[in-house]
Amino acid sequence: MSDDTFYQTTRLANGLQVISEHVPGVRSVSLGIWIRTGSRDESPANAGITHFLEHLIFKGTRSRSAKDIAETFDSIGGELNAFSAKEYTCVYSRVIDRHLDIAIDVLSDLVSNPVFRQEDIDSERAVVLEEINMHEDAPSELVHDIFDQSLFNGHPLGPRIIGNAKTINAMTRERISEYWTKGYTAPNIVVAAAGNVGHNSLVRQIEAAFGEGLPGRRSRRDKRLRVESGVCIERRDTQQAHICFGVEGIGMKDGDRFALSVLDAVLGGGMSSRLFQSIREKRGLAYSVYSFRSQYTETGSMAVYAGTAPENAIRVLSLIAKEFERVASKGVTAKELNRTKEQLKGSTVLGLEDVTTRMNRLGRGLLCGTDIFSMDELIEKVDAVGMDDVKRVAAKVFSRPRILTIIGPFESNDFDRFVKGA
Repeated sequence: MSDDTFYQTTRLANGLQVISEHVPGVRSVSLGIWIRTGSRDESPANAGITHFLEHLIFKGTRSRSAKDIAETFDSIGGELNAFSAKEYTCVYSRVIDRHLDIAIDVLSDLVSNPVFRQEDIDSERAVVLEEINMHEDAPSELVHDIFDQSLFNGHPLGPRIIGNAKTINAMTRERISEYWTKGYTAPNIVVAAAGNVGHNSLVRQIEAAFGEGLPGRRSRRDKRLRVESGVCIERRDTQQAHICFGVEGIGMKDGDRFALSVLDAVLGGGMSSRLFQSIREKRGLAYSVYSFRSQYTETGSMAVYAGTAPENAIRVLSLIAKEFERVASKGVTAKELNRTKEQLKGSTVLGLEDVTTRMNRLGRGLLCGTDIFSMDELIEKVDAVGMDDVKRVAAKVFSRPRILTIIGPFESNDFDRFVKGA
């Protein structure tokens, strides 16, 4: 790496890792505790336990109530939140620099000392069940879960993060405590910070906050993904057909990920993208249409979402399939490539002016073992993508078996043509 001075790392004796980046000219610090525990680590009986656990750590510790936690951050004007993903969990905050010690104290307490009171489990169970109900009532979100379940069928990445009502209702205090004990251990944790922070001081504070830490490390094995083309229709009396149409993508360490990001942006990454112009601007067939990609340890996805009137679903799918085939056979134009690269570089630079974005890339990168590039290196990586790279990656991914998922008022399956022969 040409610039290895913009961040510092330290591994503590207990296995916990600390990574930080000093950002000149700011008075805030974003602090995140990243835990290598996600929905892919769950058994079928424990579906949704990672997300449930993320909720529960805010309900109180041995020394703080939920109200104490909320009042602490309100009193310092700080932000506190968390999220669960397929491969990790993150608990994070953003505070002004002089309150970093408070953020470290509270976040480390949340992660290290949750109490899991039965009454809190019962009340938060109701909250999570309502969240599941809300998700079920939002077909534009649900269709993405169905797509993942179809694409990653039989793979740990397939089940949805939020779980389901059956497993959440069956969740016990003992099961939650056991899962926390195995996953929230020092060797599974990365503490990341970005902003007006000194690394050595941060390390000393983290050592004091976590002490010896919990021992042990959950093992996780990569699993090969085998995808078979298929159509999955969820019949609902909706006013729109909600469509996800795509293929297996590439993993987060794949050298082609920068070319894939260019492909994604050209295909459906903004208002000037091919699909937005073709489906929305030119023909008025959809309000929302975009492409998206996800990248995990050993694999990923590349797909398109569109919401359209049911009677237009065939036409929209035909236009999407046409773009898949066109970009795979002909690639992109020089004008598209140059415009997209400037778009990606601009969004990268603007994003990295936010300390939380900087903290996220540090924590995720160290936890997942991916390269952590400086801003200049990221720009160089994007600039290095050529027309041949985009065409080659497009030909590679769009030759793979296709998965189509649709939510809408359809009585029969008229969509097999879009995945046959793919």
